[in-house]
Amino acid sequence: MLRTVTGCLALSFLVTSAAWAQSPAPINTVRYTCDQGRSLVVQYFSGAVRAAPNGMPLPGGHVIVTQADGTRHTLQQTASGSGIRYANESQSFVFWSKGDGAFVEEGPSQTETYSNCMGQSN
Repeated sequence: MLRTVTGCLALSFLVTSAAWAQSPAPINTVRYTCDQGRSLVVQYFSGAVRAAPNGMPLPGGHVIVTQADGTRHTLQQTASGSGIRYANESQSFVFWSKGDGAFVEEGPSQTETYSNCMGQSN
């Protein structure tokens, strides 16, 4: 009986630890105003660093990008040469930010659909 209780407590701890690793509450929410009167609301979440297939460390954060029409995209942080890059698994929706600025690229040709976005933290 003691082993079962100990095992359940250990499993409970692992599940709780995994949930906290994905940061249950955003660390920041930014409203972006972009060209052509477009806007985005982006919630930033922290996360544990993970390893790429080649062993290189990858940042573990993620964002939830909400477009003005209510469409939401949950994007994982990816490697970036400059700024911070977040993308969906197929790389068909990519959100980039650097300083107060941001932009979005969509589709197979990576067309910039949200340009010159400027953010203000809530």
